[in-house]
Amino acid sequence: MKAINHVAGKAIPFGRKNVDTDVVIPAHWLKTITREGLGKGAFEAVKKEPGNVFTDPAYEGAPILIAGDNFGCGSSREHAAWALLDMGVACVIAPSFSDIFSGNAFKNGILTVALPQEAIDRLMEVAVEQPVDVDLESQTVTTPFQDRFTFEIDPFRKHCLLNGLDEVGLTLAQDAAIAGHEAKASAELPFLAKAPVSAD
Repeated sequence: MKAINHVAGKAIPFGRKNVDTDVVIPAHWLKTITREGLGKGAFEAVKKEPGNVFTDPAYEGAPILIAGDNFGCGSSREHAAWALLDMGVACVIAPSFSDIFSGNAFKNGILTVALPQEAIDRLMEVAVEQPVDVDLESQTVTTPFQDRFTFEIDPFRKHCLLNGLDEVGLTLAQDAAIAGHEAKASAELPFLAKAPVSAD
């Protein structure tokens, strides 16, 4: 998983409330066996709406998505996080998130930032023409106009995101302790060690 410390640049001023995971990535895109290419299907229905932000060249490749309340509700599909990553989104800012989506986003290295609606409204306004800056270390979102919004994040999630640690990475970080335990178990409980199975 790629470490996240600082995400800055254009922010997609979407702002819509109660966007479920079927809107993020429709069900017919879930047949794929790879995470790559899902960005093409992200917000497929929204992209058909006239004047939508997702087909606006001004926001192409934007690393930040500004959304409305209850973002990521609906089904638990992890493909929603994969689709956002594939379209280049590393951070989603909204007043609130579905718990399941928030968990999936975290496990895939996407920073979810919860801010009050007033802050969202201001960021939506700024994002039309100016970049947005998200700093995980200081837990702040800032703009070129000196706006400064602080956000809360679980310390464990912050540690994992800052260090690029997913569940596999966390396990590998305990390699020495695991190896020590296995060695001790082999010495104290040799009867648990199975003899190698013959190929004959």
